[in-house]
Formats: sequence, structure tokens, C-alpha cells
Amino acid sequence: MEHIVIIGNGIAGVTAARHIRKLSDKRITIISAESEFFFSRTALMYVYMGHMKFEHTQPYENDFWAKNRIELVHDYVHTVETDAKKVHLNSGRDIMYDKLILATGSISNKFGWPGQDLEGVQGLVSRQDLEQLEISAPNNKVCKRAVIIGGGLIGVELAEMMASRQIPVTFLIREKGFWSGVLPMSNAEMISRHVRSHHIDLREEEEMAEIIADDAGKVKAVITKKGETIPCGFVGLCAGVRPRISFLENSGIELQRGIMVDRHLETSVKDVYAIGDCAQQRDPVGERKPIEAVWYTGRMMGEALAQTLCGNPTEWNPGHWFNSAKFFDIEYQTYGWVWSKPKEGHDHFHWQHADNKRAVTIEYDLGTRKFIGINTFGIRMKHQVFDQWLTESKTVDEVVANLNKACFNPEFFKRPFQEIKQAFSSSQHVKA
Repeated sequence: MEHIVIIGNGIAGVTAARHIRKLSDKRITIISAESEFFFSRTALMYVYMGHMKFEHTQPYENDFWAKNRIELVHDYVHTVETDAKKVHLNSGRDIMYDKLILATGSISNKFGWPGQDLEGVQGLVSRQDLEQLEISAPNNKVCKRAVIIGGGLIGVELAEMMASRQIPVTFLIREKGFWSGVLPMSNAEMISRHVRSHHIDLREEEEMAEIIADDAGKVKAVITKKGETIPCGFVGLCAGVRPRISFLENSGIELQRGIMVDRHLETSVKDVYAIGDCAQQRDPVGERKPIEAVWYTGRMMGEALAQTLCGNPTEWNPGHWFNSAKFFDIEYQTYGWVWSKPKEGHDHFHWQHADNKRAVTIEYDLGTRKFIGINTFGIRMKHQVFDQWLTESKTVDEVVANLNKACFNPEFFKRPFQEIKQAFSSSQHVKA
């Protein structure tokens, strides 16, 4: 019986295992040291905030794995010996494989800051990070202030988590507006105002230079590049993530920032595949980045690879880009491509409600008026509608005229689409 070994029990690895089992009787082994059972990583913040317990983040009963003949091994992988098709574990055990799936995920970026490895300095990626957070910042008596470095999605989650326990937060971002490397400036400035409205000390165009330790080796302060010293008991490193691949350096598998894969998600070594955050596409699809640390991307890769390994070769084809997140009380969705500044030959239409919590930005082609993408804030939209509009190359005029058809909000929600249409009609964006 063919033995498929999967390193990593996140959404990518577990999805691959589940779909391989649906399609075949192959032997499946999942190896992970992070947790004994699969859990929803996106729910870690809600465990800290007291909305749920950790066991509530596990979507499957503990006996699910045995019932589906998926063997779970709770251990670290030390090295991979591809010539012998063997995985070496820290416990001393070796596991042979016929095919190997690398689904090892990400770790927080570190950029060589002095003091970055002190106690009380960490990211928020793993279950272990959550457990360490409960030690370093359980309340505002132990942690009198937290400093968060980096204005991305994990950073704003961590700020909300700290605020839920009344821990004061200073938030350092190097951009002029929150996430302005991704969001157009009007959107970024709105999010900056919203973050500050939650009593977060958001410092724009500010970076960390050094982390200072106390006599016990714990963080006691951050020094900024402008020379300010900020006393704190916790530092959150949220300046992005990078693939977890260091254990593969002598494996013979081609590595760059991530594990290099082709469109069938196979690495440079036969019978070895990589999916999820750790995979780097040799030939990225469309405008997509070579590495995508996104939950649904990992899930889709797992599904595609399961088909390939079960006799139905399936290329990685993720379709139109989309994503969603939450900035405190503002829900964010994006479909298609909206660049921080319009691409050459494109323009942006912006609308923002007076409440500073709802906004829309649409990117479109000036010549053809083709709809390229949309950002929505505070307005829930239907994925399938925008996916269809992008596939059908709808014009910006058609999209604005029919935004109400894409609304996912309940009936009692006051819909702003008439106001958006009026703003569009009275702007320079209307067709001449």
C-alpha cells in the first residue's frame, strides 16, 4: 500500500489528507509537533479574548482520525533524507514514505533587531505563541504596556487582543497609513483612524531599532529609530511571516524563500510536494505572489494535490484573488486586484461613508472600463457574485449599478448602494 507522509497538520496538510482518503485507500501519516490535533489557526485570537476555549477550535472529534485511518504522529521532523525516502524525527524514530507532502506553514519574520529573542518578544502564528502570550501578557498587571511592530493583519489582531484585556498598546508602523503598502491611502487612513479610536497608540512612519532587556533577561523597553524609549512588558513581532523550511537545507530540495514547486505542486525532487504557506511557485498564477500565506490558498492546494496523488493530475489554479480580514469593528473584503496606487492605465473610484466605518474602492481600466477589483469595508459582499463578474469581465459601470445584487448583509442593515451610485454618477469616473 502506498504510504503518503504529510509534514504539518495545518489547513493545507489536513485538507490533502482528507481528500486523499475520500479518493483512495492509501496509507496516510500526518506529522506535527505543534498540536496533537488539527485546529483552526484563525481562531487563536478568540481563545485569548475569551470567546472560546482552545478545544473549540478543533473542527473534528478526536476519534475522526482513527475512523478515517489517518495516523497522527506528534513529533518534530529533524531532517528529510530524500534519496532514501525517509523522515527523521527528533524522538529518534524514522518514517519511510512513498510520497512526501511538505505543509510546514510559516514563522514570524525577524530582521536581526538587537533583543529580538528576549523573553516576552514573539509573533502570533502557532499554538505555542498563544501559550507564551498567556505567560508574557496575561493581564495589565503583568504587562503594563505592549509594543507591536508591523502594520499587517496579524498586528491588528494582536492589538485587539491586548485591548480586550485592557493592556495599553503602542503600535509602530513604518507606513504613512495602516497597511498602505497594500491598501490605497484613503482606505489606509480610515483604518488608522479606526485603530486609534480603540485607544491604540498608533505611530505611523516609526520603526523599532532595539529591544532592551531587564536584569532577568525579559523585555523591558523598545527604542525606536527616532530615539524614543518606550517601556513595555511585551513586544509583538508582526512584520510578516516566512516559510518554515530551515530543516530542509541539506535535503536536496530546491529552496529559495520557500520550497520551489511547479504547477502540480511538485518540488525539484520526485515524489516530494509542497503546499500552503511554505510553497513557492516557480510560475506564479497571474498577478498572484509566488508565496501566499493565506488560509484558503492552503486549503485549495490540498484539494488539488489530493487529486494529483490519486490519479487525476490537477494543476494549481486558484482562480480570482480574494481575501477577507477584520480591523477591530470594520470587516474588510477584497475581490480581484486593487493596488495601493492604480496601475498604469487604471484608475480608482473611492466612496466613504460619513461614519468612517464603511468604504468602497474600485479599480478599473480607463480605456476599456473593465472592472479589475474592489475593496469593501464595513459592507459584506458575496464572493460568488464578484467571482462571476471578474470572469465575465464586467465594466465598472455595470458593477456599480448592480452592487446591491452582491450584498450579503441582512435585510435590517442600511444599505449604502444608492449613495455609492450617486457618488459615482457625480464623479469624473462616469463614462463620457
